[in-house]
Amino acid sequence: MDSEASPSLHGKVVLVTGAARRVGSVIARHLHQRGASVVLHYRAAVADAEAQVATFNAARPRSALAVQADLRDTASLPLLVAESLACFGRLDGLVNNASSFFPTALGEIDEVDWDDLVGSNFKAPLFLSQAAAPALRASGGAIVNITDIHAERPLKGYPLYSAAKGALLTLTRALAVELAPAVRVNAVAPGPILWPDDGQLDDAARVDIVRHTLLQREGSPDDIAGAVAYLLAAPYVTGQVINVDGGRTAYL
Repeated sequence: MDSEASPSLHGKVVLVTGAARRVGSVIARHLHQRGASVVLHYRAAVADAEAQVATFNAARPRSALAVQADLRDTASLPLLVAESLACFGRLDGLVNNASSFFPTALGEIDEVDWDDLVGSNFKAPLFLSQAAAPALRASGGAIVNITDIHAERPLKGYPLYSAAKGALLTLTRALAVELAPAVRVNAVAPGPILWPDDGQLDDAARVDIVRHTLLQREGSPDDIAGAVAYLLAAPYVTGQVINVDGGRTAYL
């Protein structure tokens, strides 16, 4: 997205989960370029998170902070908010981006799968949003959840992941109701943006997915980041989901 056309986030503080790598790191960079101070959550990728923070702070001193937590440990989630407030004195935005993604064959799903997929994709966003709500109410802030187009159209072979994202989609609308009028809550639902880096989808599957997008190509993490920035700044949008999917949901 052209920086001239992007919403300004100067003076805002945004916490982004899963911000050390992949789409989360691009979201954090995009928000920082729009003027926001950014709190980058990471679980294990400490070197990536610290390198990104160093780059941000070199460009604009005291504008970025890295915080570590396993989001499945709900007791640690209020601490992420507390660290953000201790560093910056306010919190204007929360981007629930961190997510586990892997297939689960029906008949073989166990509680380890449940704890990972539901924990990262639904439970953590719920409890982190709850912890952040007082600070966001005080600032008139916003939450953006990263859902998935398969929250509404389940992906074969991924029933638990699809259901967890479906729960996050419903949570988005429920939080918009609960936190109105002070806090806006919206979601971005990506289509084919970045393929899993563990080989889950082979070349044939990837070709078929792209073939069923109207734009006939993969998207970019910058497409997601631009939509997130828009929703963080849009003053009259809440309870909505933007599908950033190249038209895939129109053609499924």
